[in-house]
Amino acid sequence: MSAEKNTRKILITNALPYANGPLHLGHMVGFMQADIWARFQKIRGHQVTFVGGDDQHGTPIMLGAEKKGITPQELIDDVEAKHKESLDGFNIGLDNYTGTHHPENRRISAEIYTKLKERGHIDVRVIKQAFDEEKGMFLPDRYVKGTCPKCKAADQYGDNCEVCGTTYDTTDLIDAYSVLSGKPPIEKESEHYFFKVSAFESMLSEWKNSGALQPEIANKLEEWFESGLIDWDISRDKPYWGFEIPNAPGKYFYVWLDAPIGYMASHQVHCDKTGDDWNSYWQQGNDTELYHFIGKDIVRFHSLFWPAMLEAVDYRKPTAVFVHGFLQVDGSKMSKSRGTFIMAETYLEHLNPEYLRYYFAAKLGNNVVDMDLNLEDFSARVNSDLVGKVVNIASRCAGFIVKRFDGMLATQSAAPELHLEFANAADAIAERYEKREFSQAMRDIMALADKANQFIDEHKPWILIKDETKLDEVQQVCTAGLNAFRSLCIYLKPVLPNLVSEAEAFLNTDELVWNDLQTPLLNHKINKFKPLMTRIESDAVERMIEQSKESLEEVSNIDPASPLAKDPVSDEISFDEFAKIDLRIAKIVKAQHVDGADKLLQLTLDIGGETRNVFAGIKSAYAPQDLEGKLTVMVANLAPRKMRFGMSEGMVLAAGPGGSDLFVLSPDEGAEPGMRVK
Repeated sequence: MSAEKNTRKILITNALPYANGPLHLGHMVGFMQADIWARFQKIRGHQVTFVGGDDQHGTPIMLGAEKKGITPQELIDDVEAKHKESLDGFNIGLDNYTGTHHPENRRISAEIYTKLKERGHIDVRVIKQAFDEEKGMFLPDRYVKGTCPKCKAADQYGDNCEVCGTTYDTTDLIDAYSVLSGKPPIEKESEHYFFKVSAFESMLSEWKNSGALQPEIANKLEEWFESGLIDWDISRDKPYWGFEIPNAPGKYFYVWLDAPIGYMASHQVHCDKTGDDWNSYWQQGNDTELYHFIGKDIVRFHSLFWPAMLEAVDYRKPTAVFVHGFLQVDGSKMSKSRGTFIMAETYLEHLNPEYLRYYFAAKLGNNVVDMDLNLEDFSARVNSDLVGKVVNIASRCAGFIVKRFDGMLATQSAAPELHLEFANAADAIAERYEKREFSQAMRDIMALADKANQFIDEHKPWILIKDETKLDEVQQVCTAGLNAFRSLCIYLKPVLPNLVSEAEAFLNTDELVWNDLQTPLLNHKINKFKPLMTRIESDAVERMIEQSKESLEEVSNIDPASPLAKDPVSDEISFDEFAKIDLRIAKIVKAQHVDGADKLLQLTLDIGGETRNVFAGIKSAYAPQDLEGKLTVMVANLAPRKMRFGMSEGMVLAAGPGGSDLFVLSPDEGAEPGMRVK
């Protein structure tokens, strides 16, 4: 029931937002999850450092600055200042926030690269790339457009077709052109530097199964292992905004090489200020802990390239990488047209940041599921839970104590058993926080709030106060109520730091910590109660949505090179686009194990006079003999994908949490191979 005895040294990072524009509410999912977990560890008495910064390199930064008529340095400085302001507004308690263009990151990146090269982990190869002669620069795939070589759709990017899903080389595009100049690119050779990730496959496989990753992420990595790990191109040619590679004139580190090293650099800056020992967190063999909070779109970098690079230069690997899903608003992807692509600064103009902190906490689990911000539910839940339950306890009791008892709590509570029940919940709620089961923690806390309100309803101090002979009882009942409120504040402090800070002032206490749950506040003078939180009004939400629509033009101009934005948020697809998916009934004619693959089964599918070969990651749930002869549903117009074991010509639909709980979709009785699913 008390805080853990052994003090842990914990370093926490959150994914670095790209320095191409203001933060939006999608960014806040990760920042809030990391911040809540960090604050929880701190009030438990552990030594916690939470660092971050902006991801400040890459072609979009260079081109964005050029379009604005400013230098890249001016652009990233301006964006970083705005990011810090938004993060402060949402009470994200970072101990340091330093962008990746900082000199410390240059130093550490150069040191790590030099060690990689000296140890034989860097390979230099000549590759062919699209080159824009007018701009004088090599073009990343997303800066080349043209006609899809398969379906002939126009204006498709240089790596895949968004209409038919085909992947291809840039040189395969028909009538290709540069998105920068509009001119056809030429093919040009260039030396590139590769980090030999494939040499660390055994180590990465062991780390994948060590518990450092969530099960669904470990399963995803297994797919990449089965497809074969490829070495990582870590260089880009000038002109490029970033750090030049040591002893390689005109060659620059690819943005994703120095981005995670930015965690180390930001931490070093913090240690220089505080005197903490940087090496104790990053050298192998120490008992410190390192945790990364990231979105599911950057798993490959954090779970393959990053740990391999750390291992190669004798730095420690992360204790765990915590991955969260994307944010949806009202059941769909954030949409500019509907006003649900909401900037952090726009939200802060209209609503209390702690409304969103609580709502996200009430929705967040430790899985990788996308989270929905349902605006109607958002208002209802905050108004019900925080205003109607938690704050209501204090407002119902404080007035009697201040007015009739000069602010003094009683020397004993009317309900010591209520305090004991609240205190005894400490270990269970702490475990919820520790495992990042925030939504369950919020449910447990609100259940306690319900009990406190029920206690007050049963004892009715507003009626007792009318009887002069029962004043002592009133004081003791209200003391019990305010102690319940105090316990709830401790439980909610990681989520609602501002509200609890105001509650601490009202209760006239020092900063509340987890151990305070065990000792009630008695014979203690409190201050006059002031409203701690007001209800969400629907018109405030509506104004926020309308302003988000009005700022559509501004948002759309955030990044003039948006094809390479590292955290794009797209509008939903149209029905016509969805209708292009060809779902067919397929009969599993043959199923067999795949040599060398832990998760794959090879399926031969009959879709009505035509057979397809498909590799499906369902081996954990099915034996081959259990599948043969069964009907299932497949995506028939998915572009063929070349894998280590052969060509996969479609996708079998399955659902479930994974492992043995994975279920291949089966059609209703009467279905026949080749039938379309509508």
